[in-house]
Formats: sequence, structure tokens, C-alpha cells
Amino acid sequence: MNLELEQNIDTYKLMVSNLNRRLEQIYEGGGKKRVEKLHKEGKMTARERIAYLLDEGSPQIEMGAFAGFELYAEHGGCPAGGVVVVIGYVRGRHCIVVANDATVKAGAWFPITGKKNLRAQEIALENRLPIIYLVDSAGVYLPLQDEIFADKEHFGRIFRNNAQLSSQGIPQIAAIMGSCVAGGAYLPIMSDEALIVEGTGSVFLAGPYLVKAAIGEDADKETLGGAATHSEISGVTDYKMPNDQVCLDTIKDLVDKFGHFDKAGFDRVESKAPLGSSEDIFSLFPLNGAKPYDSTELLRRIVDEGKLTFYKEHYGKTILCAYARIDGWAVGIVANNRQVVKNAKGEIQFGGVIYSDSADKATRFILNCNQKKIPLVFLHDVTGFMVGTRSEHGGIIKDGAKMVNAVSNSTVPKFTVILGNSYGAGNYAMCGKAYDPRLIVAWPSAKIAVMGGEQAAKVLTQIQVQSLKDKGAAPDPAGERALFEKTKANYETQTTPYYAAARLWVDAIIDPRDTRRWISMGIEAANHAPVAKFNVGVMQV
Repeated sequence: MNLELEQNIDTYKLMVSNLNRRLEQIYEGGGKKRVEKLHKEGKMTARERIAYLLDEGSPQIEMGAFAGFELYAEHGGCPAGGVVVVIGYVRGRHCIVVANDATVKAGAWFPITGKKNLRAQEIALENRLPIIYLVDSAGVYLPLQDEIFADKEHFGRIFRNNAQLSSQGIPQIAAIMGSCVAGGAYLPIMSDEALIVEGTGSVFLAGPYLVKAAIGEDADKETLGGAATHSEISGVTDYKMPNDQVCLDTIKDLVDKFGHFDKAGFDRVESKAPLGSSEDIFSLFPLNGAKPYDSTELLRRIVDEGKLTFYKEHYGKTILCAYARIDGWAVGIVANNRQVVKNAKGEIQFGGVIYSDSADKATRFILNCNQKKIPLVFLHDVTGFMVGTRSEHGGIIKDGAKMVNAVSNSTVPKFTVILGNSYGAGNYAMCGKAYDPRLIVAWPSAKIAVMGGEQAAKVLTQIQVQSLKDKGAAPDPAGERALFEKTKANYETQTTPYYAAARLWVDAIIDPRDTRRWISMGIEAANHAPVAKFNVGVMQV
């Protein structure tokens, strides 16, 4: 093994180690003191509740753990967006669980909290997944209320989604395990069934202080909206529970009685291990974003038995399209090929760039997968579409538009994994966040931006230098270089997967070795929702 390869492996393993270290910090929520305070109140933490609720030893995936990462520092931070979202199994049934983390600002809703809750509901709606809310929240975080209250994708959208889920027959169960105040009170009560824990759970539109201020009435929290009030007097809640454990056990019993939805019918056979070891990924994927590598060998470490049936293998070589299986599920893979190749005319084509022939091939492959009801998996390492006179004359915009059209109108579920570069329109054509992938995840090596840091810094520096020249204050070469380096550093900070995950542009940053599990659980969730027929007539090919 050469020195460069050893360094690549060591660096990637260090990136994964840093990922896990940051996750461990996030899992601590608001810190040990606040956890101890909850325990003294007889309450479990959000993560303890989820761990108890989900089937022991069953697979699970956490969505949005990095939501809010390095955001809201002036407000004390908001680990995991103050809410934990996990897809897993309750009594063998696939569910999504949403639990407020009361150790983070008493579970108050930051703007990112609302966005994360909406993403959880979107996943439930798309995949017909039952959703379980474990409510323990002080309501909207008032210092940032203008960023969460009134817009279309703000707090109120959550209750609209409650109604949409119910209208589509997707079960919702809510457990009031702590505070539930003001507008937030609608979430559990708009669910199909609501449980409340004695002594710790409470739900009301206005708390004691606001009631006193508004109408002059003195009332304590229990009288206003405690378990006895809502289970014996108002009838707002359906089950009165003595403690967290019994409450969660009751949810398990309720889920156990669910009927079964129609399936989409995606094909699955017995799972087979991929070729080689998942550890091979660290040596096969170069962290130098400009270096070519064998994309096929990388794919063989992800798909069952390393078996790939390539579509138009010798045409449009900068995109690989192949049928395969992942954990037994039939999939269609669209992956950028970072190798430098030659087309039929002997012309050099640069790896990671989408050319007209590549876009044409990918478009037709996407249509075929829709025709055959095969889920699509997009693997990004793309710098964008080819530019220049020859490409423009060849109609690259038209061919790119066809690919974007096919991705936009695809009705089979799409799953996106960002391995390395994901720049510009390449992000769009390869099913970026804007194109409704059922799940979108990133490896620690991912870079998401309009263009690479080097190119962006050059463009932005040129603009800033020209502006200074116009004012008669052009910098010297050293000053220009310093401006370039500062611009590049700022831009590259914004391309990291952590920056993206903090804002929920991706659902998670994952260890590359977990890629199969994420895709498999995603397809299993998607299999709950029948697929609409794809209309080939929506586009010309």
C-alpha cells in the first residue's frame, strides 16, 4: 500500500471519528445537569423514551441529528434542533418517532425545530408511516418567534399536516409527557389518539400566568390542563398514564393493533453481502476531489454480491446507470463516474462532469426504472454540466433539462447519497434536496455548493477587486491574495456537510459503511406507499 493511499484511509477514518465525536456531544442534549433534573421529576429523556419505545435490537436511523449544529450560539445553542426524530420499529411495525428534548430550552421550538418536525411529517406522508409524537415542550422560543410563526413553512404548517395525515388514514399517536402549551397544544389533540402522564403532562392554550394576566383568574397548572382535568373532565385526552414507562408500553400496545397498508410492491429477495468489505470504501474513495477513481469498484462495495447490470455501459460514460440489489431490494443506480474517459469520437470527457450523452442516458434509465417500478438511488460526485462552445452548440442545456425533467416527474421513490462534490446544476440533475428524495444523506467527504471553493473564490475576489478599483483603492498582489484566501475559507465553510446538515439540506451525515442500511430502511419505508403511474408524456426524449 502506497503512502498516499494510507494517508487517504487514515484521513477518512479520522473524519468518521470526528463525526461520531460530534454526535456523542449532540446526544447529550442540554447537558448532564438538565438530564438529572428530568430524572428527579420522574421523567425519561427524549432519547431514553425512544430507546424504550422501539423494539430492542431492531435497526433504526436518526434523522436530522445535526439540525441546528453551530447555529443559535447567542441563544445557548440548540442540539439536534431540540427534537429527536428516529425511524424504527415498534412491535415490528415501521414507524417514525418525534420526541421533544426537554433538556434543550425546555423543549422550546426554535426555527430549525419547526423545520425538522415538518420534515418528519413529510416523511410520514410520503411513505405512509405511522407517526408517534412524544410531547414535552415549552412552546415557541419567543426571542425568535418571527422566524417560526407566520410563514407557510412555519409552526402552523405542522397542524395542517396533522389534518392531512389523518385524512389519508396514516395513524398518529401523541403522548403528552411534559409541557404542551399555546398553539402547540393542537399537535397532540389533532392526532388520532392522545395519552397524558399524571403529574408531569399538561396541555392548555394558556398557562397560569397568561390566564391571570388575561382574565384575572388564579389557576394552577394541574387544574388548567393536567391529566385528571383532560382525562376526567374535558375528555381532551384518551388515556391517563401513571408514568413514562406505562405510557410508552401503552403506545406499543396501540401500535400492535394497527391494520396493514397496501404495499408498493418493490421487489426484494434474500440479502447478500457486497463484494469485499465496507472498509474498502476508505481506500477506494479519494478525498482529493479532483482525483479520478474506479467508481464501479466503489459501487461493488455497496450492492449485493457486487453485482451490477450496466445500462448503456459504453455510452455516456461520465454517468453510470445500473440495476442492482441493496440488502435484497431491487434498485436502479445513477452514479457519477469520476474517471477520465473517451467517448465514441475519441474525445476526452472529464470525470464527475455531466455531458449531453450522459444526461441522455440517465434520462432514459430513469424512465425505465419508473416503467418497471424500481426505486432509484443517486450517488453524487458531480462538479456540474460540461460548459464551453462545443457543449452549448451540442445542446447541453436541452439534454440537462430532460434529465432534470425526468428526475422531477419520477414517481418511484428516490434516495440520494452525496459522496463527494455536489455542485451547481449537477446537484439538481442528480436529485438534490429540491427534487424530493425520500431520504438524502451525505458522507463526511461531501461538498455541496453552487461551485467549488477555489472557483467561487476566484470569481468573488475578481468582483471585489474590481469594486475596489472603481473606488480607486485596488489592493496590491499580497492584499489580493489575502482577499482570495479569506473568501475561499468562508466559502469552503459553507460547502461542508455539517453546514448543510445544520440547515436540514440533508437528513443526516452518515458513516459510509452505513450506506446500505440507510437505503434499505428507506426503501422499506417507501414500500408502504403505492406508487402512482409515471406519465412518459410529460416530457420529450
